Amino acid sequence: MFIHPDLLSSVHEQHHRDLIEQADRYRLLAVARRRGRARGAGGAVSVGRTPVVRGRPAGNLAACEPPAAASAR
Repeated sequence: MFIHPDLLSSVHEQHHRDLIEQADRYRLLAVARRRGRARGAGGAVSVGRTPVVRGRPAGNLAACEPPAAASAR
């Protein structure tokens, strides 16, 4: 079967555009992953720029003060 040269050219160009879009998506995801690792999102949950450590209070209250969220009676 004979394929018209214009059809073959358009299929080739569309495939080329698809490959470029796929490469752009891959690069965008790679940049997002690198930025996430640079911010310290490698396991610890971050609040602002200070990482939260499990077992330590995340607030600015001293340990001897009563908890801020007390039940109202």
